Amino acid sequence: MKSLMIQGTSSGAGKTTLVAALCRIFSDKGYTVAPFKSQNMSNFSYITPDFEISRAQAIQAFGARCYITPDLNPILLKPVGNYSSIVYLNGKRFKKMHAQEYYKKFVNVEGMKIATKSLKTLQKNFDLVIIEGAGSPAEINLQKYDIANMKIAKKANANVLLVTDIDKGGSFASLVGTMNLIDKKYQQLVKGFIFNKFRGDIEVLKPGFKKLQNITKIPTIGIIPLMSLNLPEEDSLNAKPKNMIFNKKNILKIDNELDKLSKIVKSNMNINSIEKMLQ
Repeated sequence: MKSLMIQGTSSGAGKTTLVAALCRIFSDKGYTVAPFKSQNMSNFSYITPDFEISRAQAIQAFGARCYITPDLNPILLKPVGNYSSIVYLNGKRFKKMHAQEYYKKFVNVEGMKIATKSLKTLQKNFDLVIIEGAGSPAEINLQKYDIANMKIAKKANANVLLVTDIDKGGSFASLVGTMNLIDKKYQQLVKGFIFNKFRGDIEVLKPGFKKLQNITKIPTIGIIPLMSLNLPEEDSLNAKPKNMIFNKKNILKIDNELDKLSKIVKSNMNINSIEKMLQ
């Protein structure tokens, strides 16, 4: 039982697609793999007669070739406006909650218990659990309520890879700033940096990698190119997601895109280094 966690310097950094790619890569290597996200906020879900979870974790499960269960996303928040969300627990509708109630009365008690139980179930049943964080672990106003990033990494005893969207600019500053704002007890969990959505001459970046490692003592283990993917988007910054039906035709399209994605990621990341982390 091993766990790997992908966190980001921001929303939209590429955590979701990177987890999906790594699920497929390690499934191809013969591991039994499951994705996990303790808490996801999205109005786009994967619905069965028995439960409902975020569709992002369902797509990651296609990458992992594992059964889709509520444990993959035990807490789903569906925003309804006015700082309120419909809360789903273990795939079932729980109730509508205002953000104040959710953060101050629920998340660190019942929320963490529910998330931890699902995590432990997956760790028991799979060789590898690949965990997706949410937003950024460095939101210092919310860190005490954050059960989707470092607290979960600690519970899972997971090595963390921190991904940044270089196409937006400011990636080096984002990585250094994120590391500085993470509590010291969590900094040692971060084992590698990933630059996502890169276009241009990689030689221009290499001096920056050296300076970055000198400052943080953490190596860069992946530079993923900007690519066009035909995968359903999440409702995050600048995304324009659409509803979709999970029929055989669409699932086959997703599977083909996951193969394409995983090949690109595999050729632009140090997968051997990641595998050594898991030993």
